Amino acid sequence: MSEQLRIGIIGAGGIARNAHIPNYQNYKDDIQVVAVANHNKEKAVQCAETFSIPNAYEDYQSMLEEMNLDAVSICTPNKFHAEQAIASLQAGCHVLCEKPPAISKKEAEAMVQEAEKSGKVLTYGFHFRYSPEVETLKKFIDAGELGEIYASRAHYNRRRGIPGWGVFTNQELQGGGTLIDNGVHMLDTVLYLMGYPEPKTVLGATYQKIGNRPGVGVLGEWDYENFSVEDMARGMITFTNGASLTFESTFAANVEEISSKNVTLMGDQGGADLFPLKIYQEKHDILLDSTPAYLEERDVYKHQVHHFIESILHGKQPLSTAREGVILQAIMEALYKSAKTGEAVNI
Repeated sequence: MSEQLRIGIIGAGGIARNAHIPNYQNYKDDIQVVAVANHNKEKAVQCAETFSIPNAYEDYQSMLEEMNLDAVSICTPNKFHAEQAIASLQAGCHVLCEKPPAISKKEAEAMVQEAEKSGKVLTYGFHFRYSPEVETLKKFIDAGELGEIYASRAHYNRRRGIPGWGVFTNQELQGGGTLIDNGVHMLDTVLYLMGYPEPKTVLGATYQKIGNRPGVGVLGEWDYENFSVEDMARGMITFTNGASLTFESTFAANVEEISSKNVTLMGDQGGADLFPLKIYQEKHDILLDSTPAYLEERDVYKHQVHHFIESILHGKQPLSTAREGVILQAIMEALYKSAKTGEAVNI
C-alpha cells in the first residue's frame, strides 16, 4: 500500500457525488481520490472537474490497470456490482460496494470467494448501521437487555416515492424494485440487530399496481410506460434458530405517510422500536418504556466511508461483512422466487 491511500470511484452518479467522494476527501490528508470511471466519459470528466479528481476514465478496467489503486467505491447499477467488485479485488483493491451486494446469491458468493482469496476488505453500503439509533440499540442487545430476539418486523414504505431519475425502475439493470432498493436497507438493519441468523424459509409476494401508470410523483416523474419492477414487496422469513421476521417495502402504496421506516424487535426480556428509538421492558414490577433524551445528529454516509478507510488502515473487520451479503442476497432471491411461484421457498 502506498503512503497515501489511493481511491478510485466506479460510477459518477448521485450516490458517488453525494455520499462517497466528499467523505473520502474530508477524511485526512493521507487519502486521495485519484480517479473516477463512468461508462459515459463526459459524466466522468464532469465529476472529476467538480471534485478536483486528476483522472477520468470511460473504462473502469483501464482505471484499475493504470492507477495503482488501494481501494474503490462501486456506485453503479446493481447488475454490475459483482463483475466490478471481483475485478477490483483481483486488481488488489479493497472494495466498498453500494447496496445491494449483487442481483443473485451466486454472484454474492463469488464476491466473497474473491475477497477471501485476495485478503482484501469487501463491504457494502448499508449506511443505516451507522445511525445513532442502530448503534444505541445494538449496545442494549449486546448487553442482553432484550434477551432472545424471537420475532421481528421491518418496513420501509413510501406513498408515492418512485425514483424519477436513474435506472431504479429497470428490471434488467437493477434486478428488482423496492425490495432491492429501499427495502434492502431495513432488511439488512433488522438482520444485523438479530445477529444475522441463518434463514430457513421465505414466503413472499410482490406487486406492480401503481408504478405502471401515471400519477403524483414525490420524487419526480417516473417512466411509467417502461416501469418493469415491483412497487411493493412483502415477506415472511423463518430462521433455523426458531426466530421469525415479517417484512414490507413499497415504492408506492396508498398509505398515510409520505415515507416511513421502522424495525420492531421482540425478545423474551425486552422489545424495541427503532425509528424513533424506544425500548420496552418489565423492571421492578412495572412495565417500562425508555426513550433517549438525546441522540447526536450524524452523517451516516460520512461514518460509513470513514469506517471503510479505517478498516483498511487498521486491519479491522468492517461493520458490514461480505458473508452477511450472501445471507441477505439469498433471502431476497427466495422472496422473489416465492412471489413468482406462490409457494414458500426453503433456503
